Amino acid sequence: MKSSASCWFVGTVVFGASLSLAAVVVAQTRSLIGKEVALARHLKDGEEFELSIQRLIAFGDKTFEAKWTVQEGAGRPLSKGTGSSTPTLSDPSSPLVFPRNFNRVSGPDSNSCSGCHNEPFVGGGGDRVTAVFVEGNRFDFATFDHNDGIPLRGAVAENGQFTTLQDIANERKTVSMNGSGFIEMLARQMTAALQEERNSLQPGKSIALTANGVNFGMLSRNADGTWDTSKVEGITALSLGRANVSAPPTLILMPFQQASSVVSLRQFTNNAFNQHHGMQSSERFGAGVDEDGDGFVDELTRADITAVTVYQATLPVPGQVISDDPDVQRAVANGQQLFKQVGCASCHIPSLPLYNKGWIYSEPSPYNPPGNLQVGQAPSLNVDLTSDQLPGPRLKPDRNGVVWVPAFTDLKLHNLCVNAQDPNGEALNQDVATTSPQFAAGNQFFLTRKLWGFANEGPYMHHGKFTTIRESIGAHNGEAAASQKAFNTLSDYDRDSIIEYLKTFQVLQPGTRSLVVVQHEHERDNDFN
Repeated sequence: MKSSASCWFVGTVVFGASLSLAAVVVAQTRSLIGKEVALARHLKDGEEFELSIQRLIAFGDKTFEAKWTVQEGAGRPLSKGTGSSTPTLSDPSSPLVFPRNFNRVSGPDSNSCSGCHNEPFVGGGGDRVTAVFVEGNRFDFATFDHNDGIPLRGAVAENGQFTTLQDIANERKTVSMNGSGFIEMLARQMTAALQEERNSLQPGKSIALTANGVNFGMLSRNADGTWDTSKVEGITALSLGRANVSAPPTLILMPFQQASSVVSLRQFTNNAFNQHHGMQSSERFGAGVDEDGDGFVDELTRADITAVTVYQATLPVPGQVISDDPDVQRAVANGQQLFKQVGCASCHIPSLPLYNKGWIYSEPSPYNPPGNLQVGQAPSLNVDLTSDQLPGPRLKPDRNGVVWVPAFTDLKLHNLCVNAQDPNGEALNQDVATTSPQFAAGNQFFLTRKLWGFANEGPYMHHGKFTTIRESIGAHNGEAAASQKAFNTLSDYDRDSIIEYLKTFQVLQPGTRSLVVVQHEHERDNDFN
């Protein structure tokens, strides 16, 4: 095996000399007679480096779309969906087997990744019905039954109070994974820049934190060497720690989940397989370990997780669909200017730069938290996200060797609420321990929504409760209040122009090569037919 897989390393799986490939296929086919499994076989650790990138992506796609069954480890009878830190059910005497094997709020809640990520195509976002109940998985089996007094079994929260559907979890819309490889690499590059600035800071000094053109406020160091993060902006508390502490803040940007709590696609994948499907990876739970008590070990191999992660990282980037109607084109051009004029572009930055070949995606991420593959535990696998050998469309470096990522985000957290009672706020604060009083105090900070690709995968806002883009603009308060007010003072035509501009941001048809597609008027009446 090579110590490091190149960007386009092509290899083959080698079978024993005494056993022909045909014989292997026959043997595998016979062994599957009568079996009801989503995957005929899993990748063995090491195979991820022997397959071509295209074949690895194809396997990742198949795994992403697999509808898991109990014959291969689906479900988690004795385990919560929170991961390895607190896996055991609060009441192990009531395992999550039929009829407790499926629960929309606490999970398992889906048979496949594509069951939620499917609009407008596999890998995209989801409808309201696919909403995720973040933190609901800390319950065994959510019932809201007031006859059940066991904490975190079905109705009682950590504070001893009975929960409701509104405060048991943070309800969030499923968002698209398209272009997510570029997003992760942006976050990695920006994290490295922030950490370099942090490392240069001497006691008694302060420094403005900036990365790839984005301002993250001010980091200070007290005379005694302790760190003050009170004026740092837009970075999750998970990466800041407390003010006036001796340990430096990590400043790690977490570009996934809508409240910025997941570092990498790999962490997202390990989390999701366990929470939503009850499929547990060996790298998270240990090789040969049946943590969830369903009789299966190594339900997903390290190689499986790499394949699914690379599949998501290489999904096509979104683009724009613009009508050939001259009136619509004029409105779009007008809306593009007004989008900047009213201040939307101050947070929804149209594009962010990737420098120094930062578009070479690598597994694993150097910022993965424990429980996910770490650098050095396996060879590095690299993929050039700009390659034409990947599904299009693709971003390309400009003449200065910079890839501009038109995701319309600043990768920062912002408070979008009027006050603590704003219904757009969330019931729980996932940045603190569930036992902390602050956990039930709620959350009002959200990662700036990536606008690329969002227009054809509504509904909108982090909770997905708005059916129109206009409604979601109207809900921008807090730090975005000035922009919302400026939008409301525009003429009807100018407001409509901004909406028309935003409607162009779409996930494009599979196989599209250009980032901008002109849609003929007759096609607007028969979209995607």
